[in-house]
Amino acid sequence: MIFPTTTFAVFFSIVLIASWLLMPRPRVWRLFVIAASFVFYADWDWKFVFLLAFSILWNQAVGVGIYRLTVQSQRKALLTVGLIGDLGVLGYFKYYNFFVSSGHNLLSSVGAGFPLGTRQIVLPVGISFFTFMAISYIMDIYRRDLEPVSLTKFGAYLSFFPHLVAGPIVRGSELLPQLETPRDPRQVDTSRAFYLIATGLFKKVVIANYLATHIVDAVFGAPVQHSSLETWIAVYAYAVQIYADFSGYTDMAIGLALLLGFKFPQNFDSPYTAVSIQDFWRRWHMTLSRWLRDYVYIPFGGNRKGEPRTHLNLLATMLLGGLWHGAAWTFVIWGGMHGLWLAIGRFRRERGWADDAVTGWRMWRRRIVTFHLVCFAWIFFRAGSENGLSTAWDVIKRLFDNWGASSPAVTSGVVLAIAVGIASQYLPARIPQTIMARFSQARVAVQITVLAVALMLSHAMGPQGVAPFIYFRF
Repeated sequence: MIFPTTTFAVFFSIVLIASWLLMPRPRVWRLFVIAASFVFYADWDWKFVFLLAFSILWNQAVGVGIYRLTVQSQRKALLTVGLIGDLGVLGYFKYYNFFVSSGHNLLSSVGAGFPLGTRQIVLPVGISFFTFMAISYIMDIYRRDLEPVSLTKFGAYLSFFPHLVAGPIVRGSELLPQLETPRDPRQVDTSRAFYLIATGLFKKVVIANYLATHIVDAVFGAPVQHSSLETWIAVYAYAVQIYADFSGYTDMAIGLALLLGFKFPQNFDSPYTAVSIQDFWRRWHMTLSRWLRDYVYIPFGGNRKGEPRTHLNLLATMLLGGLWHGAAWTFVIWGGMHGLWLAIGRFRRERGWADDAVTGWRMWRRRIVTFHLVCFAWIFFRAGSENGLSTAWDVIKRLFDNWGASSPAVTSGVVLAIAVGIASQYLPARIPQTIMARFSQARVAVQITVLAVALMLSHAMGPQGVAPFIYFRF
C-alpha cells in the first residue's frame, strides 16, 4: 500500500478515527494498531505477515531472555543467537542469490563448480527496516540501555505502519516511551503534520516521479543512446530524484505519525548543502547513519584502537551499509566509496588539513566538491543489480565521450525540477516555520481548502500513476 493513493487515504482515514477513539484503552489500542499494520503490510503480500509476526515474537523472546539473565557470557550468547536469527532471515531473503551467484562466478573462473543454485526468492518489502529496528531493541536491552516491554507494546513498536516499509529507523528509546500513556489530541501539531504530508507528496509525486520518467530511467536504461549533456543532467536528476523520493516518503511518514499522536526522529537535513562526506552523512538518512554508528562502527572498535583501525572501521561500516542497500556489487562499491572518502576526510582532519567550519568561497567550493562526489557514487547506486557494473561504466564513459550530440531529454521542466530540488535545501529554516505558524492560525475551513488545493496540484502536476518508493526494495 503506497501512501499517495486513494486506497491508503481510505485506510488511513479509518485508522485515524478508530485510533483516537481507542486511545483511552491502551491495550485495545495496541492490538488495533498491530492489526491495522498487518493489514497495511498484507496489501503487498499477505504471506509475509507471518514473517513480520515471527520477527516480533522472536525478538521479544530474545530481549526478555537477555534481560533476565545475569551471567554476562549467557547474555552475550543469547544476543548472538538473536542476531543470527535476525540476520539469517534477512540474509536468506536479501542476499542468498547474491552470494550464490558470486560463488558461482568465482569458482567458475578457476574451473570449479559451486554446490548451491539460485532460487526464485521474493524480497519482503521493508524487511531491512524492521529487522534493523528489532536488532537495535535487543542490543539496547543487552547494553542495559532499555528494558523489555510487553509483547503488545513491542508489536506495536515494530509493526507501526507509518515507518514499517521504509523507515525512518526508529529506536525503542524514541518510540516505546510514547506508548506508555495515551496521546493527547490537543497536543497534536496538525499544522506541521499537514505541511510534512503536503511537501512530502509534492517531492514524491511531482519532483521524483517527473525526473524518473522524463530523463533518469531513459538515460540509465540505455546510456549509449544519449549525449554527454543528457548523461550529466541525468546524474544530477537522479541525485534530486532519490532525495525527493526518500525524504518525501519520510516526511509523509513523520506527518502521518504526528496525526496519530506520535513523534518520529528527523531523517533528512538538507544533505546537498553538506561541506564534506562526513557532513553529508550527518544530514542524509540520519536514522541509518546513527544506527550504523551505534551498532556497527562502535562495536567494531570505533576510534578507540588507533588511527589505522579507525579508518578500517569506517570503510568496513560503509561497505556493510552499501550491502544493506542492495545485494549487488554496485551497492558495495557505492558504500566503499563513501567509506574511503570518510576515512580520507578523517585523515585530513586529524592533521589539521580540513575544517568543516569554513565560510565564503571555501565553503561553496567544498559544497560543490562534496555534491559531485556524492553524485558520482550515485551512478553505481542507480545502476542496480542487473548488469549494474556494465551500466555504471557506460554512464561514466558517456559523461565525456559524446559532447555536441543533440540532447532532447534536457528540457526546461527537467532543469527546473533539479533546480527546485536543490535550491529548496538552501531555504532558511525560518521560512517553513513561518508557513506552519500561519497555517496553524488559520481557520479549519481554510486549512482544509489549502491542503485540498495542494493535493490536487500535486496530482495534476505529477505523472499518471505513482511508482513505488525507491527505498521500498531495500
